[in-house]
Amino acid sequence: MIRSVSGPTAGLVAAALLTVSASPAADQRFVTIGTGGVTGVYYPAGQNICRLVNRDRATHGLRCTAESTGGSIFNVNAIGAGEMDFGIVQSDWQYHAFHGSGPFAEQGANPELRSAFALHPEPFTVVVRPDSGIERFTDIVGKRVNLGNPGSGQRGTVERLMTEYGWTASDFALASELPSREQGQALCDNRIDVVLFTVGHPSAAIQEPIATCGARLIPVEGPQVAALIDKTPYYFETRIPANMYPGQNADIVTFGVGATLTTSTATSDDAVYHLTRAVFENFETFQTMHPAFAVLEPATMVGAGLSAPIHAGAQRYYREAGLLQD
Repeated sequence: MIRSVSGPTAGLVAAALLTVSASPAADQRFVTIGTGGVTGVYYPAGQNICRLVNRDRATHGLRCTAESTGGSIFNVNAIGAGEMDFGIVQSDWQYHAFHGSGPFAEQGANPELRSAFALHPEPFTVVVRPDSGIERFTDIVGKRVNLGNPGSGQRGTVERLMTEYGWTASDFALASELPSREQGQALCDNRIDVVLFTVGHPSAAIQEPIATCGARLIPVEGPQVAALIDKTPYYFETRIPANMYPGQNADIVTFGVGATLTTSTATSDDAVYHLTRAVFENFETFQTMHPAFAVLEPATMVGAGLSAPIHAGAQRYYREAGLLQD
């Protein structure tokens, strides 16, 4: 979904979108990146990608804007509908959307989806009130649990894990659908006992309730989790490292997915090439833009967790940089 805008009209819509053009002043084309809630990692990831792209827009004609959205499933649907050009998507939902499985079984496969590059790992994170009495993941049964807003990757992962345990929403005293920006406050206000969140760390959405009301992180492990990892190509065992948050003195064992920058064949090769180049040519700067990016490595970003083929524009840059061989 790249829109051509000429003359004075370009100045009116530039704040809303991202451009590619041989003559930026005369003819600008804009594209958007869908992210997630403003307290998660997707939003600053998209904002910082755009910052690097826009820094050189006078030479390559790109202008980039990242929008806060409902998350992975919203983003992949928006890309499929031609409403967004890029979106940050969990690797599991990218897989399901490309293959037409899971929540995308009814609407069918979208073989036009493409990957640009992988981003940070996203552990499945369980945050509980200090007075909840919850020590193990199975203790959340009968508690007030936030499942996440419909359409988010957070909600999709929660429902997949619930299926593995044989749980339904009726197994909880309350199954709320708060978006990520509201769940920390709800936990501290004693409106819920548990937050279930798939997110990169450190995250402001996790830091807030830990610092404000002494919330705790709970491990997610056991035979059901092991079975889920064994039967899927996109989940893997991971840990939230010790000392990531106040009072967290040990690693938290859990499982997770990876965040991927997703696009489609409808996005031009030039747009994807220049966006990809902007990140990788300024890689050390990108790593400093958020703590979750510090662990990233270029070689890993070209392959890890990508559940759809790499876009031709990204392939072009990776071959030039020696990151991808023919």
